[in-house]
Amino acid sequence: MSLAGKVQEEPINNGVADRQRRLSVLAKAPGKELLSCWKQTGLDPSVELLRGPESGLVALQGRAGGTGQPFHVGEMSATRVTVRIGSGQVGHAIISGRDARKAQLVAVIDALAQDPAQAEMIERVIVAPLEHLASEADTKLRQETAATRVNFFTMVRGED
Repeated sequence: MSLAGKVQEEPINNGVADRQRRLSVLAKAPGKELLSCWKQTGLDPSVELLRGPESGLVALQGRAGGTGQPFHVGEMSATRVTVRIGSGQVGHAIISGRDARKAQLVAVIDALAQDPAQAEMIERVIVAPLEHLASEADTKLRQETAATRVNFFTMVRGED
């Protein structure tokens, strides 16, 4: 059995799924809102840069219909960074774009969230509000899109 098959068969650890969700929310959040939520925590850990911030291109892959053969869509710019905070936790971040400060902040928040003493506060003060903001923006976009929907229909005439 291939390694890919083994990875797909194993259920995702709940802690891993939570971290993936948290990093997704943080990476997609607008920089201003992320910084605003961060300031509310009042945290100021010592931070050591282990890698980066490094900006570059990431290849994007798509699938026709979501399940077909993979194909190359293009590239997008991305920034990655790895940090270690004073308590020893290591945080990682990869975000779209070239905002090195945002990437570093996401990595610091990732590291802090791994500390059980900080995890609940990070979720409550940073992640949950940003997730709610993203949900509202998605709902607004869906409503705007639905308002432009055009339904076509044909009328059936009787037999001639």
